[in-house]
Amino acid sequence: MTAATVTASAPQAATPRAVSTVTWKAVTVLGVVLALYALLLLLAPHEGAARFRLSTDRDLFVLPTLEVPALATAWVCAAVGLAVVALAVVRTLAGRRVPLWATAVYAAALLVGFLAWAAAGSPRDLSVVGLLSGAVVLCVPIVYGALGGVIGERAGVVNIAIEGQLLAGAFTAAIVGSLTGSPWAGLVAAVLASALVALVLGLFTITYKVNQVIVGVVLNVLVIGLTSFMYSQVLVPNAETLNTTTRFARIPIPFLERIPVVGPVLFNQTIVVYLMFVMVFVVWFALFRTRWGLRVRAVGEHPKAADTVGIDVVRTRYRAILTAGAVAGLGGAFYTVVSINQFNREMTAGAGFIALAAVIFGKWDPVRAALAGLLFGFATNLQNVLSVVGSPVPSQFMLMLPYVVTLFAVAGLVGRSRAPAADGVPYTKE
Repeated sequence: MTAATVTASAPQAATPRAVSTVTWKAVTVLGVVLALYALLLLLAPHEGAARFRLSTDRDLFVLPTLEVPALATAWVCAAVGLAVVALAVVRTLAGRRVPLWATAVYAAALLVGFLAWAAAGSPRDLSVVGLLSGAVVLCVPIVYGALGGVIGERAGVVNIAIEGQLLAGAFTAAIVGSLTGSPWAGLVAAVLASALVALVLGLFTITYKVNQVIVGVVLNVLVIGLTSFMYSQVLVPNAETLNTTTRFARIPIPFLERIPVVGPVLFNQTIVVYLMFVMVFVVWFALFRTRWGLRVRAVGEHPKAADTVGIDVVRTRYRAILTAGAVAGLGGAFYTVVSINQFNREMTAGAGFIALAAVIFGKWDPVRAALAGLLFGFATNLQNVLSVVGSPVPSQFMLMLPYVVTLFAVAGLVGRSRAPAADGVPYTKE
């Protein structure tokens, strides 16, 4: 081989090739959901009109109630969903991902069609404001838990104990809030109690390098057992003094809370909800725009390299997991100083595990995880709204709806996702 031949072939050998992985998972899920939706319309068609109420009496101006033919609207929405599925097939054949906007259009179309079908012929209007505002309120503990999960897993610690942290926060907020008569004291106590659970998690997983999943599950069971015992033995006999808290009042923002649809949903909430909006931005900024966030992500991706450049991996992980626990504690306090004014046994009802699903669905990004939490809160509130309008959907199905959404979201619509490389891997300094 001549030198000229070697020179000519070298650039060709060094040219990088782009390899794209095509997955049909999203197309399959979209197609299956659309098929089930169409089957529902065929087997149980509902004639009549569906009425959607868009305003409240306090709005600056009243939007007219929207009345649509239920079955025709449902089939039009099905056609929109079919168009999105066709687009997804074309893009997948071309080796390209399904765009996020297409998935959003698909979900919105099928949701509107389902609501129209469910509210057909109902004597009551379906309140859009009630549906959205309830979703925002119900997503609060899930979003706080998901933010805590993102922080912990970005540092390389799998925080399975979110459920226990939420429950510990709710229990402590109830007692401290009842003794002091101040919801603020209950909120601070919840943060400290949840951080304490996180400290125990860090002690076993970071210092003693115990399997993180096992420790998280054990902590959940431990907190459930302790709070249930204390509830029956301490709180029930002394309910008036230890289990009757003062709740945060709603704080309407002048003028903004009177904007139709958006105002009552976003600008007539309690301080804990407003703090949630702020916390999503704060966590995102801290993780991606600060030196602390850079170090957290470094020890979650490659702790050995981080240690080489002088980052204390153990200290960084401890700080991250304590911060994660404190954030989750805010969600736990929501149950007893915002939602209701007392603690009940196992009142979190699996919200911590749904928060874990939101972390995965959000691809370990705080903003996306918060949106995923909002989705799960919406699914939870949907059952309440449909029961009010007298929907023919069985109540048992509506009770399982949030978990069905969780399964579909994590198994199908999340697409390709990659956890931090060192997530769940204990670090031993050589």
